[in-house]
Amino acid sequence: ISHTWFLSIIQNEFRTGKVDLESTMKLLEKLQMPFDFEHVRHVFKKTVDKRKEHTITMEDFRAIYRTIAHRHEFQELFCVYSPNSKILADTELITFLKKEQYETEACETTALEIILKYEPIEEVRKRRQMSFEGFIRYMSSEDCSIFKKNHRTIYQDMNHPLCDYFISSSHNTYLISDQLIGPSDLWGYISALLKGCRCLEIDCWDGSNNEPIVYHGHTLTSKIPFNSVIQVIDKYAFLASDYPLILSLENHCSPRQQEVMAEYLEKILGDKLLTSTIGDTVVTQLPSPEELKFKILVKNKKIGTIEEGMLRRELDSRGETAEISDFENMSDEDEIDEKAPLYSSRDSLKRKSEQRASGPSRKKAKMKKIKIALVLSDLVIYTKSEKFVSFEHSLANQKCYENNSIGEVRARKFVKHSAKDFVSHTSRFLTRIYPKGTRTNSSNYNPQDFWNVGCQMVALNFQTQGVQMELQHGKFLDNGGCGYILKPEFLRNQNSTFTPYSVGIHSKPMSLSIKLISGHQLPPSNLSKTNKADPLVQIEIYGVPEDQAKKKSSVVKSNALSPRWNESFSFSLQVPELALIRFCVEDEISLVSNEFLGQYTLPVLSLSKG
Repeated sequence: ISHTWFLSIIQNEFRTGKVDLESTMKLLEKLQMPFDFEHVRHVFKKTVDKRKEHTITMEDFRAIYRTIAHRHEFQELFCVYSPNSKILADTELITFLKKEQYETEACETTALEIILKYEPIEEVRKRRQMSFEGFIRYMSSEDCSIFKKNHRTIYQDMNHPLCDYFISSSHNTYLISDQLIGPSDLWGYISALLKGCRCLEIDCWDGSNNEPIVYHGHTLTSKIPFNSVIQVIDKYAFLASDYPLILSLENHCSPRQQEVMAEYLEKILGDKLLTSTIGDTVVTQLPSPEELKFKILVKNKKIGTIEEGMLRRELDSRGETAEISDFENMSDEDEIDEKAPLYSSRDSLKRKSEQRASGPSRKKAKMKKIKIALVLSDLVIYTKSEKFVSFEHSLANQKCYENNSIGEVRARKFVKHSAKDFVSHTSRFLTRIYPKGTRTNSSNYNPQDFWNVGCQMVALNFQTQGVQMELQHGKFLDNGGCGYILKPEFLRNQNSTFTPYSVGIHSKPMSLSIKLISGHQLPPSNLSKTNKADPLVQIEIYGVPEDQAKKKSSVVKSNALSPRWNESFSFSLQVPELALIRFCVEDEISLVSNEFLGQYTLPVLSLSKG
């Protein structure tokens, strides 16, 4: 049967005789099998090289198709459940689903759905059976993904206050390269929003003709108009997620241009912009992502309370400013260096060295006054930026709608020396972490350290590929990729005793066993003239310090098309709720160096059995 079906699909192409590489690709697409161009090209070339031609026969194509699609490991599995090694009856498919895929609820309906969805041969489908062709399509499908099916949709409770969630956050979103001389580009915002990012950063400076601009101040990065940034945000804000978007403004503008900013925000974003509280004007708890759906929140310094601001909005307060003494929001200690001008003039470098010689000039810094336009201040509702002084100070003075930004260096010290206070702080207040200023090449820190203590907005340079962004992407695949992930209970509870170093009663021990079976159509090595590589797999766990682990498979020599390992690995985890697992495939180039081929990262609790 499968032979007849196969011929019926391909024979048309062969009416005129033989086919070339391009037609081979088209036929594979027609057969709905995922394939990698490099591998098909190599297998095709091997077939034609024997005969010094550039075309293949129908029999050749069939051999190529089998090489690419008929994986031995699928064949072995199929034969275990199919008595005649040709067909699976629905009852046999049910047995397979229960035994191999741990689908304890699997029944006739489940089997039928799979057969109707994946069985390409009509006769077999009508008999409620599955051929090997159907089986390989099912096994290569999303339904067999290692990522839990229900975690690909929004399944968490979205009615907790905002501070109970991890929020996907970006640093200096406008930069698409380095932090010093590279371009600022609207693509930075589009790209981050399409990846589900829910907290964007906008650095605003005075521009000519009273038009505020966005760029990395005191550097040679290029400049983009503030109004263009807001237009792009308006267009892309809710394409990947319905949940609230936070605009973190780093505001260096004069009051006059701050008014222009406020005008653009209101005019361009319209109803999307949150300009008043939801319900009660006296805020005792942050609203939930559910209540703030399709809303854009401005995070900035604010004068006075929310109630005062809302009353002011009813009057016209254009042209009015207020001052905040810089004692309240002087740059944080390690941030004197972190946010200092990176280079602007000899003068600033000289001043910087003088400052280092005499120690940070705390006294002078304290007295600086910052002017804030009331119309911009009044657009800040639930996300008021407040300088971080200490955990004690916040506990005594901070309101629930006030949040802090802490530089990575200072934050790392807190993780190390006051983790319990840090967890207590993040259970109450939104906390944003950002990279230190010396990361001029836009490198990233490991976000896991800060998720471990409950920091909601761990801001990374989205433009920089690497393990850190892979962890970020993997974590936020969860909950439908909506950019909000409910924190575990022990990071939401204000009386929590949890710390990453002593998990105590919060431990939910779990043993995880992974069988690494095979790879398929891996990227060939850069050193290979054909489609070969010497692949190995690293399996890594990121989580609380106790759970961190890394295990390595053996190397399969010169096979990127279909390497087989059949190796088992086991891990024991104390806090699976915070753990991510990363599968990294590398090509062994020499005994001392490997080259990255690909990776996949996901939350341990999103792993699907089977």
